[in-house]
Amino acid sequence: MKRTILFLVLLAGLAATSGYLMSKASWIGRVGMTFLHREYNFLKIWWQGAIAVYLVFIVLFWLHSFIFRRFHVVGARLSFILFFLLGVGGAYLTYDDFTNDFSHHLLKWRFHLGFYLIWAGWVLISLFFLFRAKPKPAGVAPTPVVVTP
Repeated sequence: MKRTILFLVLLAGLAATSGYLMSKASWIGRVGMTFLHREYNFLKIWWQGAIAVYLVFIVLFWLHSFIFRRFHVVGARLSFILFFLLGVGGAYLTYDDFTNDFSHHLLKWRFHLGFYLIWAGWVLISLFFLFRAKPKPAGVAPTPVVVTP
């Protein structure tokens, strides 16, 4: 439980940093958000972006937690590996979009770094559950080891 709380605090810091960096878009990017893409206006205010990112992290953490509790060990690990690969693929596609799409390229590196931190949080959540030990069932007592001479 202690590790989980510390990890959620780490994710909160990552979300706050991401929200702050996304609010630092270039001037032309902010003008574009104001007049053309009004659905992204919340990204201009750092705490609103941070709350949105943290909510995504919480939903993803809850989904991983559900899979961890309900699925068999092998199925859960395979799904965590799949989520990990989706996170890495998402980071690559984000990089590709930011470098090849001119309007996204205008948003500059701080905005881009904020989105890369979202994918880093996604990957960290997957790794957190991938390397977490599956708890033993509460109703099953360990069998005693009897050594006979």
